[in-house]
Amino acid sequence: QVQLVESGGELVQAGGSLRLSCAASGHTFSITAMGWFRQAPGKEREFVAAITWFNGPTTYADSVKGRFTISGNNAKNTVYLQMNSLKPEDTAVYYCAADDDGSGFLTTRAIYDYWGQGTRVTVSS
Repeated sequence: QVQLVESGGELVQAGGSLRLSCAASGHTFSITAMGWFRQAPGKEREFVAAITWFNGPTTYADSVKGRFTISGNNAKNTVYLQMNSLKPEDTAVYYCAADDDGSGFLTTRAIYDYWGQGTRVTVSS
């Protein structure tokens, strides 16, 4: 089992930056990939970014390419999401997820085995 705890969400003005963190504990040796998803009010949870653990290839949703960066720290068992040039449409609850069986298809919500509780990001215009 892997436990995930996100932090770093807050209210920020459009154009600003935030860094989200997700700390993993438990059977972290089994993690093969980690991802970030987000869910805005009334919308489906959507893919944001993913990384093959811990410093492997990364992939991003088109809506965040060039603005967000995902990175991992194996020593701290933590994945980060650096978010720059934030827009009001980035407002959502951001969830961290971990895959432990090398499923691939990292943009697909269903392949992730563990989820955090979410951290809220609000971008004001």
